[in-house]
Amino acid sequence: MPRQQTEATVYLDVYKLVVERKRLQEEQQKIEQRTQQINQRMTQLDRQIAALETTLQQMRSGIVPEARSLPPTASSQPETFDMLFLEY
Repeated sequence: MPRQQTEATVYLDVYKLVVERKRLQEEQQKIEQRTQQINQRMTQLDRQIAALETTLQQMRSGIVPEARSLPPTASSQPETFDMLFLEY
């Protein structure tokens, strides 16, 4: 036998539904933001793929593309080494 509905239980049900609706709206906003990030990344990947395909076509036709110079990086080997001993 279901409980008798009182004004308090109706308010409780309304509150639960409002909270769930708010949670779903926030989740939807996060999903939309993530979708936008994914679309931006896919656009970036499409550009990179197109650039590499152009480079491949130039290489096949005998045109050598300009070599891209990499920025100088810090030396991968430090000038001095610190010794560390671990004992078990």
